[in-house]
Amino acid sequence: MKSFNVTMPEELLDYVRHRTKEGGFGTPTEFMRHLIRKDQEGLAERELEERFLEGLRSPRSRVPVRSFFKRMHALIHQVAEEKRGKRQHGKATRSASRS
Repeated sequence: MKSFNVTMPEELLDYVRHRTKEGGFGTPTEFMRHLIRKDQEGLAERELEERFLEGLRSPRSRVPVRSFFKRMHALIHQVAEEKRGKRQHGKATRSASRS
């Protein structure tokens, strides 16, 4: 894991220390990671919302509804499998270790 230093005014540092303690974070670094992750989630939500709005503004699709949802379910399944694979990367799963 890499690291970097952040220079900030004393009042911001006091705030970080306070939120670290009050928020149940073990260290200021954990609090900063939390803020960065929340920012990433917010960005992803804004991008998704923009895509939905873009879809609402676009002309009607000629794709049948059933086909559309079938493709969407396949995509959701694919993303879930990719996330599962990333979590297990480098670790033997219980079923894999039994083989």
